[in-house]
Amino acid sequence: MAGTSPAMTSVDILVARSSTDTVGLRAALDEQARALGFDCIGITQPGTIESAGQHFLEFIASGRHGDMDWLANQPERRVDPRGLWADVRSVIMLGVNYGPDSDPLAVLAQRTRAAISVYAQGDDYHDLIKKRLKALARWLVAAAPSDVKVFVDTAAVMEKPLAQTAGLGWQGKHTNLVSRAFGSWLFLGAIYTTLELPRDDAEIDHCGSCRACLDICPTAAFPAPYELDARRCISYLTIENKGPIPHEFRRAIGNRIYGCDDCLAACPWNKFAQEGREARLAARDELRAPDLAELARLDDTAFRTLFTKSPVKRIGRDRFLRNVLIAIGNSGDAGLAAEARRLLDDASPLVRGAAVWALGRLVSLEEFEAMKSAAATNEHDDSVRAEWHAVS
Repeated sequence: MAGTSPAMTSVDILVARSSTDTVGLRAALDEQARALGFDCIGITQPGTIESAGQHFLEFIASGRHGDMDWLANQPERRVDPRGLWADVRSVIMLGVNYGPDSDPLAVLAQRTRAAISVYAQGDDYHDLIKKRLKALARWLVAAAPSDVKVFVDTAAVMEKPLAQTAGLGWQGKHTNLVSRAFGSWLFLGAIYTTLELPRDDAEIDHCGSCRACLDICPTAAFPAPYELDARRCISYLTIENKGPIPHEFRRAIGNRIYGCDDCLAACPWNKFAQEGREARLAARDELRAPDLAELARLDDTAFRTLFTKSPVKRIGRDRFLRNVLIAIGNSGDAGLAAEARRLLDDASPLVRGAAVWALGRLVSLEEFEAMKSAAATNEHDDSVRAEWHAVS
């Protein structure tokens, strides 16, 4: 048809001519979302997550968000979509499956190798999903004139409660979203729109009496079902936490150097999970179970090169090596002590302190005391000096 964009199908044209046909618009929206690579879609409305909003406020008041101050900033913008954008009438929730192709917990038994969370073994999902959200939002505005905003885990949006009220899944006892079709492995994105669209039924809780996700947690980060203390969570400790990892959690971290998949992988609903179909989100071979010794040798340039397009890059080389050294200390392999010893001279106190702890776990007390004596006159950072004196 002359003057029509070649990207628009006959269904698109019909909807564009009759934007008041919300049923037809919804059917076309679903079709377009799947064509763009989304695996599921659901629609909800503002005012549907009041109980989740109250739970969030209690979470903040208890201090369980730790140092994630951005969560506590203007909480009213999170507890109701209208707090972020007063004109929103419908919330379109979308999911992309990133199901792994192997058991994500198998690497935990390989003590000299690093465990990186499944979501961070491929390209950064933020970039991929945001492009798809923008493409779908442009299509929607062309089909039915409206205002839209898109979000993917970077704004004051409570994606998981909204996804539950949109029917994509439910928040399990580990507080993460669980899908009957995709198990634990969904990336979420949201489109806020001024359109009034048909709403989907909310998903109900299917956890029953199961406690698998709670019982597997290495650091007991769940005070009760459906409650998380982020300050005890390995994902928080290895990613969000900027300082030294508290001593009480170091042994439990094992060889997890970026995030933790234990509670996700333990969910029985994963028996229905499917391997993700997006190649850019699939695990890179070099990040499946990298060698701890090789990771310990990364300088800043090599770190940035290895983790190009990866979410791991955002924590920076110093925090990353802190995590690697904790894993080295937990490896039980005395051969890795040389890597830790070399990093005693690193420019970063965060790295030096973690190296001290690793050596305290791998070498004899006599050898450790000799290194301590040599370091005493050269080390001027109080946090590193405290690490030397904490080993006995």
